[in-house]
Amino acid sequence: MAQLIKDEFNFAGDQYKFLAKGIPTGKTPQTYQNGKHVNYDIQWWCSGFYAGSLWYIFEQTKNESIKKEAENALKVIEPNQTFTGNHDLGFMMYCSFGNAYRLTSKPEYKAIIQRSAESLSTRYHANVKAIQSWNKSKYWDYPVIIDNMMNLEMLNWATDNGGDKKFKEMAIIHSNTTLKNHFRPDFSSFHVIDYDAENGAVKRKATWQGAADCSAWARGQAWALYGYTMMFRFTKDASYLRQAKGIAHFILNHPNLPADKIPFWDFDAQGIPFAKRDASAGAIMASALLELAQYTNDKEKIEFKSAAETMIYSLASDTYRAKLGENGGFLLMHSTGAYPLNSEIDVPLVYADYYYLEALARYKKWYL
Repeated sequence: MAQLIKDEFNFAGDQYKFLAKGIPTGKTPQTYQNGKHVNYDIQWWCSGFYAGSLWYIFEQTKNESIKKEAENALKVIEPNQTFTGNHDLGFMMYCSFGNAYRLTSKPEYKAIIQRSAESLSTRYHANVKAIQSWNKSKYWDYPVIIDNMMNLEMLNWATDNGGDKKFKEMAIIHSNTTLKNHFRPDFSSFHVIDYDAENGAVKRKATWQGAADCSAWARGQAWALYGYTMMFRFTKDASYLRQAKGIAHFILNHPNLPADKIPFWDFDAQGIPFAKRDASAGAIMASALLELAQYTNDKEKIEFKSAAETMIYSLASDTYRAKLGENGGFLLMHSTGAYPLNSEIDVPLVYADYYYLEALARYKKWYL
């Protein structure tokens, strides 16, 4: 594993030089489809993952050209610190500036994270006791998606590093509301809970990217696993640890989880075992399981670490990991963005790379 991790980071450094060539000024990379790079404006929810991946690569390789590209990527997304149009400021600004600050201790990076937390906090409303994910539309009144758990990391960190105490309080309240309403008895998660904006009552439990309202969308289960593991890290609340372990057991014991432990895009997808895989969900799960194993003992610790190892070895294999100069410069193949919307099916995705690199870095830090 030590050699694999070293090789994968060296490969990532070389491969991302190809990726960088396909990014127009002022845009951020998303995927590579039909022989073409797909890049989006900085307010797209994935805009922070490229910079974050570069910082992970620099941390392991000490390649100064990667660091320079990472710094430039931060400048592109810096205006997002005052953006309040969605709940994804954590993805956008903590995965990027959080890693940058962790490695450089530059006060200006910390200030941007704090300002971003303030922007995210504007989407919290006390009557619902949750941060609104998407704006009101013809589909939703006050939608909260399981993905939103991931953005709470920035709020926790901001409070713990000198910011307003309200940030962490919001993260805890949001987590408790989600714990109450998002989960089924088997620890699987709905994708979207639509609330009544006036009184916080649940109006509908639904999906946007899953196979059905009642299905277990794979990446949604990954967000839930990661989110409650992370919330336990910041709060040491035993209910969060219980939830994370329950989600982990749901995933790992599911009869539709393939032997290589890279899930189908939905655990209830039509056409299994011929359904599309989602390498991004596998990468997120691997990273989360490595952390969860830190908080458990004996049998569970071995189970979670071993499952993460299988996922990492699978993702590093020729089945999922691209060859140098191919795949548009992205590391991983075979991710699925939104299958029901016919969007990003069986393609590389920037966040799959990010959580894969994070999983590799975490394994090295905690287990080698």
